[in-house]
Amino acid sequence: MDPVVFPEVPPHATPLSRHAPPSLPSSSPSPVLSSADPSDRELDVSEETSSSSQTPATEESFIDPYPDFLWMTTEEPHRSRRIAILKAHPEVRKLMGPTPVTLPLVFAVLGLQLSLSLYLKSHHTLSLPVLLTAYVIGGTANQNIFLAIHEITHNLALKSIRANKCLAIIANISIGIPYAMAFKGYHIEHHKFLGEDGIDTDLPSRLEALVLNNVAGKTFFATFQLLFYAIRPGFIRAQTFTRWHFYNLVGVIGFHLLWYHFFGIRPWLYLVLSSFFAGSLHPCAAHFIAEHYLMEGHLPVGENLQGNDLIKGLSQETTSYYGWLNILCYNVGYHNEHHDFPSVPWTRLPELHRIAHEFYDPLPSHASWPYVTWKFITDPSVGMWCRAKREDKGDRLHESVWVNGSRRVSRKSEDDMEEEDERGYASDRDEQTKKKKA
Repeated sequence: MDPVVFPEVPPHATPLSRHAPPSLPSSSPSPVLSSADPSDRELDVSEETSSSSQTPATEESFIDPYPDFLWMTTEEPHRSRRIAILKAHPEVRKLMGPTPVTLPLVFAVLGLQLSLSLYLKSHHTLSLPVLLTAYVIGGTANQNIFLAIHEITHNLALKSIRANKCLAIIANISIGIPYAMAFKGYHIEHHKFLGEDGIDTDLPSRLEALVLNNVAGKTFFATFQLLFYAIRPGFIRAQTFTRWHFYNLVGVIGFHLLWYHFFGIRPWLYLVLSSFFAGSLHPCAAHFIAEHYLMEGHLPVGENLQGNDLIKGLSQETTSYYGWLNILCYNVGYHNEHHDFPSVPWTRLPELHRIAHEFYDPLPSHASWPYVTWKFITDPSVGMWCRAKREDKGDRLHESVWVNGSRRVSRKSEDDMEEEDERGYASDRDEQTKKKKA
């Protein structure tokens, strides 16, 4: 039997979406979604037609030998949808601002973790009682603390921004390793520059995608996610060390040195073990992958798409989950809602969804977080490459795209399209400026 010979891919060919057949380039000014790296040269019509004749142009049979991220030419979807929702439902503004529920909840969970760390100090750290408790209770509790710090990062626990920072440092004690102030800077950039290569440190690097793009690699990534989130930012975008970083280090390390002096090393080891499980193969940890990975692969978006198909294509880089695990996780599953309105606290995100349901109902959502992890690891069509990236902010979308699914792009800012002054993005300097103006 003759060996199977695959058609040779031209060395200059751009990597196409793994889930879409090649499509002809268009001269239309409409927003174009492409998995091709913008730095690569585009195929001309004759080359692409020739390639299509050699490879069956069907979604099932097309396998891209050179996978790549989904490179977007349009801006992130949340700014324009926020404008559209505010125009349709101005009452959404009433949902913005801190919620009083977060403060007592933080202290309750922190108290639980510190109590368990003392209760279990007579057991070896790797004993079955400690491991089970650290996974079932500690992992859930510290995931809750991670997401409490996420809420506090958006200034949604207390009125004062400085008070929010102090609360974040206190909550950070449960994690065992100081990180809250560094997280704040990186996370605000994740919102403002979603998907921008070299700025959004939530995105995997090309090296990660190359090395970990198999079952073993994806399992390793899902098991040690926190390690990647801790190390990656230092290589991609270093932060300026501020006094708040210093307060964070001194506060958390100082507390645990004192804790060690009185109770030994095991209470701290329990907290760190809980943090590891919280970011590992834990049902609640699946939200890290579920939020922004393209679990259906790169959705094909052609020039002729309109309506819900266009909306799904433009919005595919953020996906929500509305299941019961949100109870344990500060409603972080309402992730489209959160990115649309970072100033709306977790307690009011379901109400935001209810008010603006016509904007959120057409969007794909996850039915199960644990299934997301399973699919991410086992499905060969889903992996580290399944993230949307952009070289810069991209072409601005007009808010009408979310109302009727029609393509409109504005390369120039309009008065009603400017970024809203979001409390969720505010800094100490912003707060001081407002006080001076008042």
